[in-house]
Amino acid sequence: MLYPVIICGGAGSRLWPVSREAHPKPFIPLPDGQSLLQKTLLRALRLEGVDEVMTVTNRELLFATEDLYRPHTQSRCKLSYVLEPFGRNTAAAIAAAAIQMRQVHGEEAVMLVMPADHLIRDDGAFANAVNQARILAAEGWLVTFGITPTCPETGFGYIEADRSTHLSAGLKVACFVEKPDLQTAQGYLEAGNYYWNSGMFCFTAGTLIAQLEQHAPDVLSKVQTAVDASRLSQGSGYACVNLDPATFADVPDISIDYALMERSSRVATVPCELDWSDIGSWNAMAELTPIDGNGNRCIGEILTHGAHGNFVHSPERLTAMVGVSDLVVVDTPDAILVTHKSCTQDVKHIVGQLKKSGHETHLLHRTVHRPWGTYTTLEEGERFKIKRIKVKPRASLSLQMHHHRSEHWIVVSGMAKVINGERELMLNTNESTFIPAGHQHRLENPGVIDLILIEVQSGDYLGEDDIVRFQDIYGRK
Repeated sequence: MLYPVIICGGAGSRLWPVSREAHPKPFIPLPDGQSLLQKTLLRALRLEGVDEVMTVTNRELLFATEDLYRPHTQSRCKLSYVLEPFGRNTAAAIAAAAIQMRQVHGEEAVMLVMPADHLIRDDGAFANAVNQARILAAEGWLVTFGITPTCPETGFGYIEADRSTHLSAGLKVACFVEKPDLQTAQGYLEAGNYYWNSGMFCFTAGTLIAQLEQHAPDVLSKVQTAVDASRLSQGSGYACVNLDPATFADVPDISIDYALMERSSRVATVPCELDWSDIGSWNAMAELTPIDGNGNRCIGEILTHGAHGNFVHSPERLTAMVGVSDLVVVDTPDAILVTHKSCTQDVKHIVGQLKKSGHETHLLHRTVHRPWGTYTTLEEGERFKIKRIKVKPRASLSLQMHHHRSEHWIVVSGMAKVINGERELMLNTNESTFIPAGHQHRLENPGVIDLILIEVQSGDYLGEDDIVRFQDIYGRK
């Protein structure tokens, strides 16, 4: 059997302001409506011999992940999860997956590690490459997928293949090379034995763990400690390992390339041409969008006059471009990005400034996803905040209390079941209730359609951390 392991994390800072830490790149819908995470799942399910897909992600992203998976998962396919309390880079994520995989399926379980933020258009070539990688993995190799370069790309790391050593289904890796300058990248392209490092891997759980024990024992032992201290929940076709925060905090923050691949002599590569992209900038995203006669690529209601070669992403409001060229404009409800096409890799520096200043737009959108649905901040000012809340059918917020704010709920559509202090209420459209500060309360949607309501908060402090949970069906504290 083959066990795909989807690694879903990272902030995707070069795709800000659409990508945020709490809603990162794999969750962004592409122009065709599917997200990169959904495409990765479907690519895994189409492979031969797959009856379980494991996903390693942040615990705060579990329910958003399940929402995206739900339309595509089949009853025959088991879904398992390893949930991280915070990021510790790819070595920790892959080690935790391997430890769990070995425990459940044994040493010989073949793992296919798939980052959730890559786009592969040639599924047939991908399946062929995976079949070759499975042969090498069974022979005890750590297998990488080397993308045949099409240009002297300076934004990727490279794999140098050993021309003198040919394996049964690929090439031995001589070394890994950091992102080069343009002249060096041109030399790699002409040499013919250098490949883009895709970040995809294939190996048995036993091989990966044995190699970590030899080359990165500190990573392995500390991840093992975190897994041993973790909570496991499982049911029919479902299993979830919730990594222990206290012990996981001790795990080194290091990539699998630095921790293992660059140190091991048992690394092979399968050269392949997959029509692959890591969608690493807005320029790459633009390439997925149809082009007009003036070279503009537009998402949303866009008007242009004398504008050439621009990319505009503005799905929520009318945007006009007049007499400008070679710009990238990305509009969201709470932030707008304007950059020249040649500078899209530098967007990450803006995100760094936002994080340093504590500005929450690096972390959250105005619409925030929760296990029970979403909330959107419509307006806020001194001592008040107005939200639009959507609760999914049969979903429920926690039984909670706030010290510093009161709340007024008005139902817009659907039906709400409300606990307000000692009272239990059923509210229909255009009905409301007031919840004073200090009152225990809960909101539930007992119906079969979405519940939409407006929440008006008022008080001295309106932060999301002013919450005391007493009961929660999603296990939050």
